[in-house]
Amino acid sequence: MQKLDAYEPVYFQKITLTARASEDALYGKTKQLSFAASEIVLENGQRMTGKIQLSGYGVNAVFHGDEVTASGKLYPGFGAYQGRMSFAVLSITDHHPTLVAEIRREFVAGAQTALPEPLAPFVMGLLVGQRANLPADTKGDLQKVGLTHIIAVSGYNLTIILQASRRLLGKRSKRIATILSLALIAVFLLLAGASASIVRAAIVSVLSIAASYYGRSFSPLSLIAFAAAITAWANPVYIWSDLSWYLSFLAFYGVMILSPLVQARWPGRWHQNIIGSVALESVCAEVMSLPFVLHIFGQMSLVGLPANILVVTLVPLAMLLGVVSGLAGMLAASFSGWITWPANFLLTYMLDVAHIMAHLPGIFVENKALSLPAMLAIYLGITLVTTSLWHKTRSVKADTITDIMQPKYQGLLA
Repeated sequence: MQKLDAYEPVYFQKITLTARASEDALYGKTKQLSFAASEIVLENGQRMTGKIQLSGYGVNAVFHGDEVTASGKLYPGFGAYQGRMSFAVLSITDHHPTLVAEIRREFVAGAQTALPEPLAPFVMGLLVGQRANLPADTKGDLQKVGLTHIIAVSGYNLTIILQASRRLLGKRSKRIATILSLALIAVFLLLAGASASIVRAAIVSVLSIAASYYGRSFSPLSLIAFAAAITAWANPVYIWSDLSWYLSFLAFYGVMILSPLVQARWPGRWHQNIIGSVALESVCAEVMSLPFVLHIFGQMSLVGLPANILVVTLVPLAMLLGVVSGLAGMLAASFSGWITWPANFLLTYMLDVAHIMAHLPGIFVENKALSLPAMLAIYLGITLVTTSLWHKTRSVKADTITDIMQPKYQGLLA
């Protein structure tokens, strides 16, 4: 926090700085190139901690890794950003192209060739969390029905990839399956970008894979706490200004702890099929995140549960068809329309569901903020309920609890 205090004297001042682009720039609402930047150095040579959001004119494109000089007025940033500069004069001082970035750009271009708008940016949101090109009305529909999380690259994407690798090789060779899973995590980090949510999910995944490889069970609460400690140690700014950090671990708690305890105590097998499982996990994640969202944003969706059941269960298939579409656009653009019609159909259905439900009257509640004491009281109540459920399930065999908790959540929802 002392290092971040160095920003205070330069806020609201016109300055010149150099930084390295953390992502490919995209055009925003005001036709400016916008991107996140780190490794910030001021004119006097002072190095700054954290990252800022840059928007401006003067160059045709800015790619990941480019060193950029920006001149403009610096303002305090929002969320995880320590500063923001708009309408800046931009110039590129050096390029640092990478093979991974080139492949990613080719894949994005292939998806845009193969799929129409807004399906192309939607599938890129599903695959790598790139949602800046998604039309504002589509983003609004997803927000109103509680589906924004599917276009924010997260541990859910990683879960799907890891489960596929286990099904492919898990029964043949535990060692090869483990190596493949770790390799897939590394590739996914490179292609999707080392965003905070992906890094958190990768840490939890690696820890759970390691425990599984050595035949050890794990305590979900210890796993969550350890991942939180690692990420907060690596970047203490998360604790003070990154709302997504808190939301991630609240959802982790709901999916990894609350949902399995409810399953262990709830009779019947309705929650063992994919629809029942998604419904229960969505409810538990919503229960954990909703008080925090109401305290910070003062808004909520009343149709989040049915929307998740109708859409989220199809995300794995949509991701697979999205990969096929991107590759078709890259390698066989002339025939991509014939190859991508299943993706076109499925993605259209998902967006149509969001659009129809978003226009139901009264389904989005705004300006209903919870006070801090009320939020803390709710979480205290949830903690007491969780503790009670845990004590009641102590009589259940340990293997049963492990079977519920461990296999499904080694990738985990973020």
